[in-house]
Amino acid sequence: MKGLLRRRKPADPPALIRTPRPSLTYRLISYLLVFPVFRLLFRGRTAGNANVPMEGALVVVANHGSHLDPPLLGHALGRPVAFMAKAELFRVPILGPIIRACGAYPVSRGASDREAIRTATDRLLEGWATGVFIDGTRQSNGRVNDPQAGAALLAARAGVPLLPVAIINSHRALGPGQAGARLVPIHIRIGTPIPPPASRRRPDLDAATAACQAQINALLDQGLISRRQLGPAREAGVLPPSP
Repeated sequence: MKGLLRRRKPADPPALIRTPRPSLTYRLISYLLVFPVFRLLFRGRTAGNANVPMEGALVVVANHGSHLDPPLLGHALGRPVAFMAKAELFRVPILGPIIRACGAYPVSRGASDREAIRTATDRLLEGWATGVFIDGTRQSNGRVNDPQAGAALLAARAGVPLLPVAIINSHRALGPGQAGARLVPIHIRIGTPIPPPASRRRPDLDAATAACQAQINALLDQGLISRRQLGPAREAGVLPPSP
């Protein structure tokens, strides 16, 4: 009886859980497919990689201008980034196992926002960096125009920081309504982490969402990355992986 009454050891906070290691499939796709497409075809560059916490759960918040964004984002950050994908894609031979190995997780067509939030929270509890396009859909001008509070809610539920990221020019490379790709430079600027909202109340979520929007659009306004901006030095004041 005494053993039954012994208190169960509490689970570790999500940010302390070791980040899942990239699978072999993920590494092959990243270096044999995404790397040449991003670095060679689109003359890709990244800046701010020192701001990326390499361990612990993280909500990666980005603008969205193209279907190219998810694989490029995961490659540029140097750690796998989990994204939602339609459940039907996981039943496609070859494609299904590949996107699952890359960290994508299925969301059923017609699923409620509440169900999608629960699924994404589960990924954070496993230690993943979870990607959210803050507008929800692709934007023809590539900017953050109508940000949604989903990313902030995820961060508040899991108690993990948000990392704003600006994807520059992907809307010009393969944006909404374009029939084919244009080989323009695509650069990625990584901002500094933002603490999770203090609560799930709407004012706190809106404040965190507005901070993400302001930082991403400010990074976009800096334009393409020059060679002198590629230094790896870690900026001062960057938050640790856990709050």
